[in-house]
Amino acid sequence: MKFSENKPSKSLHLVSLGCTKNLVDSEIMLGKLKEYKITNEPENADVIIVNTCGFIDSAKEESINTILTLHDERKEESVLVMAGCLSERYKEELQKELPEIDIFTGVGDYDKIDKLVEEKRSFFTDEVFLLNEENDRVITGSSYHAYIKLSEGCNQSCSFCAIPSFKGKLHSRTLESLVKEVKNLVKNGYTDFSFVSQDSSSYLRDLNIKDGLEKLIEEVEKIEGVKTARILYLYPSTTTLSLIEKIKNSDIFENYFDMPLQHISANLLKIMKRGKGVEKLKELMDAMRKVPNSFVRTTFIVGHPGETQEDFEELCKYVKEYKFDRANVFSYSDEEGTSAYDRIDKIPQELIDSRAEILGEIISETTNNSLENEIGKEFEVYIDGESDEHEYLLSARKTTWAPDIDGEIYINDNELYDEKNPKQLEFGKIYRVKITELAGDKLLATVIK
Repeated sequence: MKFSENKPSKSLHLVSLGCTKNLVDSEIMLGKLKEYKITNEPENADVIIVNTCGFIDSAKEESINTILTLHDERKEESVLVMAGCLSERYKEELQKELPEIDIFTGVGDYDKIDKLVEEKRSFFTDEVFLLNEENDRVITGSSYHAYIKLSEGCNQSCSFCAIPSFKGKLHSRTLESLVKEVKNLVKNGYTDFSFVSQDSSSYLRDLNIKDGLEKLIEEVEKIEGVKTARILYLYPSTTTLSLIEKIKNSDIFENYFDMPLQHISANLLKIMKRGKGVEKLKELMDAMRKVPNSFVRTTFIVGHPGETQEDFEELCKYVKEYKFDRANVFSYSDEEGTSAYDRIDKIPQELIDSRAEILGEIISETTNNSLENEIGKEFEVYIDGESDEHEYLLSARKTTWAPDIDGEIYINDNELYDEKNPKQLEFGKIYRVKITELAGDKLLATVIK
């Protein structure tokens, strides 16, 4: 018998931590390492990559714990790689303190990962990595949805955020590059897109174009095959009423408004260096809410240095009144290299935790109200597949919602009936459903078309 001379392919285990922007970078690395077989078993992998997050303390801790756990599990001769934000932010310290790691690399070399693994060497470039249409990505987690990264870096100077210190200033991709990437993905069957960056509403401002997102919307609307899209991470001072109107009038872009406010008190917004007066901010938020069938998401930080009880109560009152569809609350985290780090009016941790709990409960109520308001309504959803809850339930997502963060809808039948013959529902396709009830935090629906 003659045996094949082909060597068995090497295997790769990749963990992507943090935000969806990190996920895009992880998908670039998967594209550069296509000859490796993906495995969910780190103990058997020849190469293990952790794309780390360095945003706040809890994220940093998760990154370190993950990489040390994987080191304990891995086999001899495997290669352990630490990439991404945390690696970039603390490159000197981590290379001294973590001899367990074979390769360190930061946020500028995702397209070089194949060479770094092959040569088993660490490398940090000073250049910003910007995705282009020639970069081959391996989209993960969906057969129809993909994230598109608009830019890298950020020109804002928020008091609590260290991202610009290790990601640099805003560098936007060209509109041509984005359009080519979307067209390529459409050819491969992708129909739903989420556009992301640190500050999406500043897209192209570094190239002296103030209405970059509006131009993006116009170009994406021309691409045949794109069914739905949404924009994540708008910034208050660069979001305009004109942009809101553009989204409202679009047949492709959902009425999805994701703007991290962080606070609503004039005192705190000034301390946080958020660059927008309260009245103007509320004008923007009201305009978003007035858009028919709008979905509004935000985030808040409590316990920032200088936050008084009055400031916190004003924030709670606004959240109750506005009734956000979704929101997240973060406890303030002291970050080196930020202006907040050096302030002397720090809030005790116990009080920060208490405020986070109080605001979290208010947000739970507004989220629940948003879900209850869907009962009895009809709208379109993407069906993702079988649910983790039960084999007879299908998992779906409202086309307006962003994947993973805005919720899951259970469909309790897997066939679309007509009078003569039932048709099996297809995953990754759009169906019209009617919401019948809310069970816990999950909406239940029946397919009607």
